[in-house]
Amino acid sequence: MPVGEQRVEVAVGERTLSLSNLDKVLYPDAGFTKSQVIDYYARIAPVMVPHVAGRCMTLRRWPNGVDQPSFFQKTCPGHRPPWVDVAIGPGDGDNGIEYCRLDEVASLVWTANLAALELHAPMARCDDLASPTMVVFDLDPGPGTALPECCRVALVLRDILDAVGLAAFAKTSGSKGMQLYIPLNAAHTHKHASGFALAAGQLAMRELPELVVVEMAKSLRTGKVFIDWSQNSHHKTTIAPYSLRARPRPTVSAPVSWDEVTAGADGAPLGFEADDVLDRVAADGDLFAPVLELEQHLPVAR
Repeated sequence: MPVGEQRVEVAVGERTLSLSNLDKVLYPDAGFTKSQVIDYYARIAPVMVPHVAGRCMTLRRWPNGVDQPSFFQKTCPGHRPPWVDVAIGPGDGDNGIEYCRLDEVASLVWTANLAALELHAPMARCDDLASPTMVVFDLDPGPGTALPECCRVALVLRDILDAVGLAAFAKTSGSKGMQLYIPLNAAHTHKHASGFALAAGQLAMRELPELVVVEMAKSLRTGKVFIDWSQNSHHKTTIAPYSLRARPRPTVSAPVSWDEVTAGADGAPLGFEADDVLDRVAADGDLFAPVLELEQHLPVAR
């Protein structure tokens, strides 16, 4: 993709996009430019689009780079191309918001051109906002903990879920923590998903009381990993698989294998940048593919 031009038209499939300021550096520590951001999203799109398509996507934009202010954009910009579809999703009170739907490669390229480095996805699709297609455990390391501790907690959660016949899949957050997903792809409510996530988190806290906390109070998180079960609420979003993060370097929320999580619990590095993730997908495909289709049912409280 050309660098150094103020504006250039490119063809993405059947779409034509006008891209601007391609040589602007968005990750100063890495010298990673807007052109490279766009190139990453264009190349990762074949595996990323299935995970974001049909969802009410929230954009987080850094128009002047990751060392400058950012803003969340829930309402899809009015200047969007006519082929970027929208869907009504949760808003303030009873009023819905028109969110962007990122259903094709060109849509990801368009958002990248907006310097929307981070793409955040809800648990439900826009055609059935009341029914999440997955449960997420967001593992957030408190002061004094890091990714190895998150891996330890993830392994305990995996064993808890395995005991009730549920498969789970892990990804790094691309920042400090990681997420664990249970595919559902069958009718459930957000209340059921949240309640189950809390119950599983409480079991993990019983297994690792010195390391796990499920209460919301930040004062309790020092030296512990917070299992954020509330991310399963209908209005919440989580960083999407394969999204870039606005860290000093262009890190990615990357799916990982359980062998990698086990090694990460022992201190092996478990962080990936854009080029690493493209190489991983080329070698191993989409490790998160089962999340899209695996049908599972949460236990019902008795």
